[in-house]
Amino acid sequence: MNKQSAAVGVLVLAAGLVILLGKLGVFAFIGNVFWPLFILIPGVLLHVLYFGRMVPSVALVPAGILTVVSVILLIGNWFGWNLMKYLWPFFLFAVAVGLYEYYIFGYSRSQMVWTASVGLAAISIILFGMTLLWTWGVYLLAAVLIAFGAWLVLRRPRIW
Repeated sequence: MNKQSAAVGVLVLAAGLVILLGKLGVFAFIGNVFWPLFILIPGVLLHVLYFGRMVPSVALVPAGILTVVSVILLIGNWFGWNLMKYLWPFFLFAVAVGLYEYYIFGYSRSQMVWTASVGLAAISIILFGMTLLWTWGVYLLAAVLIAFGAWLVLRRPRIW
């Protein structure tokens, strides 16, 4: 047996294995569960390229955005897309992270970039808080009323 026929045998074996795994649904499962990694990988790659001094610091803006967005999408994909009604403000937060990375690691420390980053982060957090209050606010109000009513009942004045 020569090296050429062994290489062809390995290729045929690999092709058969890929076909079998495809028919068993392994690739579909991986694609359905981990597709947000295709957004995370470019974000991490841009970070690596910047810190390896191969791309300019402005590449950190899309790097931060892609990284945070992929995490949001992974959470939605793994725990259910109904969480997006709570997590949508973090898409603004992704832009804030990208701008903040550019401000911290970039060569020009522009005050406007820092202001935009902090402003977007603040708006994102405020919107997230408003979303939680809007969806969970009734329960919070009910809990506060129950606690206040219990306090009123239990703190009866003591008569000597």
